[in-house]
Amino acid sequence: MRETRLDTARIRAARRVIDPIFLDTPLYRCEALEPDLGCTVSIKLETANPVRSFKARGTEVVASLLVDNGSRAVVCASAGNLGQALAWSGRGRGLDVTVVASRFAPAAKLDRIRALDARLELVDGDFDMARERAAAVAGYHGIRLVEDSLDIETCEGAATIGLELVDTVPSFDAVLIALGGGALATGVGHVVKAWAPEVEVICIQPLGAPAMTHSWRQRRVVTTDSTNTIADGVAGRRPIPAVLDDLLLVADDAVLVQEASIIAGMRMLLDHAGLVVEPSAALGIAAILEDRDRFAGRHVVTIVCGSNVDVDAYHRWVGPAPVHKP
Repeated sequence: MRETRLDTARIRAARRVIDPIFLDTPLYRCEALEPDLGCTVSIKLETANPVRSFKARGTEVVASLLVDNGSRAVVCASAGNLGQALAWSGRGRGLDVTVVASRFAPAAKLDRIRALDARLELVDGDFDMARERAAAVAGYHGIRLVEDSLDIETCEGAATIGLELVDTVPSFDAVLIALGGGALATGVGHVVKAWAPEVEVICIQPLGAPAMTHSWRQRRVVTTDSTNTIADGVAGRRPIPAVLDDLLLVADDAVLVQEASIIAGMRMLLDHAGLVVEPSAALGIAAILEDRDRFAGRHVVTIVCGSNVDVDAYHRWVGPAPVHKP
């Protein structure tokens, strides 16, 4: 079998440079979810950290290497979470961080980027337009461009989640991973297939942002003209060829879910797990809701990957809290 771009030794080394506050995140069985889902469900919680997403695992590796190489400035494009993470990792190491984002990104994410002392530039377009602008900024100023999923450090940082999963007992049958640019899916997938090849790696995207899933199914890059989903963290239109190549080697399936299922998943995580999550983090639950028979009787791990969500939008999606009568 061909190998991915990821390297096991580098993934293990990544754990030594990532701030421990982002490592060994909670992994627990959530029995309260199980009656409605019909399977054993464990949650890998990547939101209980200073940037409320898994992204800092990768930016910690990026920032550490930049400092080691004498770099003082860095720029990235972000839907919100990568920018926060890079700002956090860069601030702690004295890096000058610029983040390019869509002005339509959730205000809560943009506010946190500013609060972490990064320079924030907004574009009148989507994430892929932000990617183009970030590349132009990097070229003009001669500074490092961090490209999520393309830069192997972002994938290998995310892969440390996989190390924590395969080291656990009892074993599980499938892992459900939100699929956007692909860093999380290729990182975790690489480790799972190396140490627990019998575990099914299933990637999930919204129907309104299907580019990477269509690319995986057709084994070639498929782009889309637009996206239409509340799951802004995974709403890319142009998959990166090298990342797709990695995904083809580690993913057993890629599925698309409806917006209503994403919202139902968010509501279930609130009601039964006490978790306020952003839409991307509910994709795993959405996948089970849409295909209960596939997961019946199995032990499934879902990675809850982020909780940076605008409160007003969240309330519009999930509705008011239910009234429980005594």
